[in-house]
Amino acid sequence: MKSTAEKRNLQKSLLGWFDREQRDMPWRDNRDPYPIWVSEIMLQQTQVKTVIPYFERWMRSFPTLKKLAGSREETVLKHWEGLGYYSRARNLHKAAKVVVKEYKGKVPDTYDTLIQLPGIGRYTAGAILSIAFDQQVPVLDGNVKRVLSRLFVMQSNGVPAVHENRLWETSTELVPGKRPGDFNQAMMELGATVCLPKKPLCRVCPLQKRCEAQQRGVVDQFPAPKVRASAKKIEVSAAVITRGGKVYIQQRLHGGLMGGLWEFPGGKREPDETEEVCLKREIKEEMGIPISIAKKLMTIKHSYTQFRVTLNVFWCPWKSGRIRATQCEQWKWVKYEDLSQYTFPAANAKIVKSLLSNGGKF
Repeated sequence: MKSTAEKRNLQKSLLGWFDREQRDMPWRDNRDPYPIWVSEIMLQQTQVKTVIPYFERWMRSFPTLKKLAGSREETVLKHWEGLGYYSRARNLHKAAKVVVKEYKGKVPDTYDTLIQLPGIGRYTAGAILSIAFDQQVPVLDGNVKRVLSRLFVMQSNGVPAVHENRLWETSTELVPGKRPGDFNQAMMELGATVCLPKKPLCRVCPLQKRCEAQQRGVVDQFPAPKVRASAKKIEVSAAVITRGGKVYIQQRLHGGLMGGLWEFPGGKREPDETEEVCLKREIKEEMGIPISIAKKLMTIKHSYTQFRVTLNVFWCPWKSGRIRATQCEQWKWVKYEDLSQYTFPAANAKIVKSLLSNGGKF
């Protein structure tokens, strides 16, 4: 680690650069911990340009923790639609209820308390405490990891857990007592705008002369690329079941993947099944009714983080039977124009868009 004087020079250089170059973001207008908290949750695995309109709409609808805590989960999820990783929204909603009930609506200002709230980990707690409460607490996201790895030529050497701990230790040592929140934001900003994963802009980096990887000419070797498992491929058949100008939708079980979101019924195709045979089997299992397949409407391909889905969608006019949907929270017959009021997973949302565009005409 650098000497005290070297650390102070690094801190001064980075903060000076941040004062000149920081991007204008709506959550930087004040030190209120609530919007800072919301922004940090939204920014997880999501780019700033994508987050800004979501953040602004969120704060208009839920300007306070009390307002958020008192809102229906369906309303909260609808505001999150398109950001993905819906557990982030559900946890934020749950945590808001805890803060309102146990802390009179005031965001806790201690690490041990914050870390107990749903959806808050070490990074988010550090961001809230340093930015909102001016506490000397570190942060470590993907951008900060990359900056530190290059500054101090740090690699995992095949032991990721040890490397992660070293990064946290280094981040902790660097955070200054004055302006810790600005310093943490500066580290993240540097990684997001200058110290890029590919083709970093070293010539304009305020830490160029202090970067060991730059001095050695090995910037492109840090950090080492992650070994990613290939995404699992899943093929699914889904039914748009219609009856009297309405379409059937069901809500996914809260405890499962994408829990609480709405979907069109269907399921995974087995290796020995056709798309149609799969759909008839799944609907029988899910709803307890037979279906009549009129025609195939579309094929949708969508990539999630850990898997890629091919969704074969069929139009199935209502035939007969009593619905016994045992694998969902609830089900409804909904007018086509009302589908936009419900929150669907990204692949299903494409079906909704198609139905709304043609007014349910097949």
